[in-house]
Amino acid sequence: MLPRVLKRLLHQATLSNQSFRFMFDRPPDDDVVVIDCETTGLNVRTDDVVTIAAIKIRGNRILTSEHFEAVVHPDSEMGAEAIKIHRLRQSDVEAAPIVWKVLPSFLRFIGARPLIGYYVDFDIAMLDKYILPLVGIELPNERIEISRLYYERKYGDAPPNTSIDLSFAAILRDLDIPALAQHDAFDDALMTAMMFVQLRDLAERGVRIARQRTSPVFNPTGA
Repeated sequence: MLPRVLKRLLHQATLSNQSFRFMFDRPPDDDVVVIDCETTGLNVRTDDVVTIAAIKIRGNRILTSEHFEAVVHPDSEMGAEAIKIHRLRQSDVEAAPIVWKVLPSFLRFIGARPLIGYYVDFDIAMLDKYILPLVGIELPNERIEISRLYYERKYGDAPPNTSIDLSFAAILRDLDIPALAQHDAFDDALMTAMMFVQLRDLAERGVRIARQRTSPVFNPTGA
């Protein structure tokens, strides 16, 4: 695997649109961006992005006033299951711009900042299939996976055969974060931002998330 610095240099060399060189600028200190996408399905090759949301975090402040949000017109039809999940119908996206129209604004918003998400690799893979033909490279930004941070705080010292739950609902519950309307890109990004701020604080203080201990079974026979 190539070192990260070398990989960035190779990305810079293959950038086809020089107006996007800012993607390799040094990001502002302690700035990160949480991203979330809603899609027509879970197949990166055949499904499309429907909504994109991004929220900046500076230090421990979630800057909801500095956010990006867009509904886009997908190329593929939205199936009944996708509509049930993100509650957007085909008629809701008919007048929306195609994804190519919103990507330049999205890229300028995130800049070179690290990107945070819940299963962020999927969101980035969905975006990269549009970004690659636009600028000649995939997103070079550092990625921070929320489920990995949560795993480290809760299960990093767990004994073998511990039952592991990395679901979004479990993270919300353990961190006592209010559940907003899920499968709304902005709300999902906001909840993920709250997760990141708390998990980073726990890590900095060396605090772990308690795991439920199994109570011993009372056996009156003593066997």
